[in-house]
Amino acid sequence: MTKKQSAARVWRALAWLAAVASVSAFQLSRPETAFAAGYYEGKTLTVVVGYKPGGGYDRYARLIGKYLPRHLPGNPTVIIQNMPGANSIIAANHVFSVAKPDGLTIGTFNNGLVIAQLTRVEGVKYDLTKLSWLGSAASDAAILALRSDLPFKTVADLRKAKEPIVIGATGPGSSTYDFPALLKEFAGLNLKLVSGYSSSADVMLAIERKEVDGRAGSYASILPYITNGLVRPLIRTRVRVPEIEKLPVDEDLATTPKGKALMAVRSAPEAIYRPFAAPPGVPADALKTLRDGFAAALRDKDLLAEAAKGKLPIDYVSAEEALKIVREVLSQPPDVAREIGKYIKFGD
Repeated sequence: MTKKQSAARVWRALAWLAAVASVSAFQLSRPETAFAAGYYEGKTLTVVVGYKPGGGYDRYARLIGKYLPRHLPGNPTVIIQNMPGANSIIAANHVFSVAKPDGLTIGTFNNGLVIAQLTRVEGVKYDLTKLSWLGSAASDAAILALRSDLPFKTVADLRKAKEPIVIGATGPGSSTYDFPALLKEFAGLNLKLVSGYSSSADVMLAIERKEVDGRAGSYASILPYITNGLVRPLIRTRVRVPEIEKLPVDEDLATTPKGKALMAVRSAPEAIYRPFAAPPGVPADALKTLRDGFAAALRDKDLLAEAAKGKLPIDYVSAEEALKIVREVLSQPPDVAREIGKYIKFGD
């Protein structure tokens, strides 16, 4: 081989390597392009809900699941998978450690699960700081509402009650239980909690049958029953909701600094009352697609109209803000966490 032939061969090899490098670079960048262009086409996205059908979390999941495909490339099919148990700890564990981080599974669960993580509740396997957050569909206040046919119209009326006021609840770890439990302990209200209802919808049925006197929980979930006159709201938590702004705040009713502090920590996650997140490790391009689609769905005029019709307030909170709130709650010192754990328990 002459020097000229050898040089030509080297140049051809270099040209070939350059071509390979170019193709490789294209292929390396291609997953992001392919994801954005049509990753979801022909696929199914599962929304895991930590409660049975009919409650607030389920209603929000089904509403968002209906409109989310419009805002994802490829218009996927969305199915709802209800996974009740342990106040949605089971569902959160599933999303955290079982579901694949492929952008095809997201979950929604009790906003109070951050308290379960803070107090190291047995059975918690998730770390909310490591989830791939999409954000929250709404912030909301918890309220205490009693049957309108009862004579309680003010906190002063409640404090005069000689017989226990019976409050229906799903169980420890939910706002239906923890909110009135702290009111009973630190605001001196004569409440008797009856837990074990499988969903907040079942508690409402118990109120309609007059098995119980009232319930606590999300204002949005109880609003239809306030509107139809079944129940009357009496106390709220600190999250500002214009319609109930004049109700007394639980923290102001606490008779001790300890009670006031515990109420504040308990209600802090209500700023992200309807959280949505995917498993840890979702690739950045996939996560951006999910986050953008989630935010766009919550701006969809048809979703907003249907939400208004169903009395489901929409108050989008970004993923970054949701994660910030989670980290703030988890930053409580150990002694505060121990005190919270004495009063807030998680269970079915």
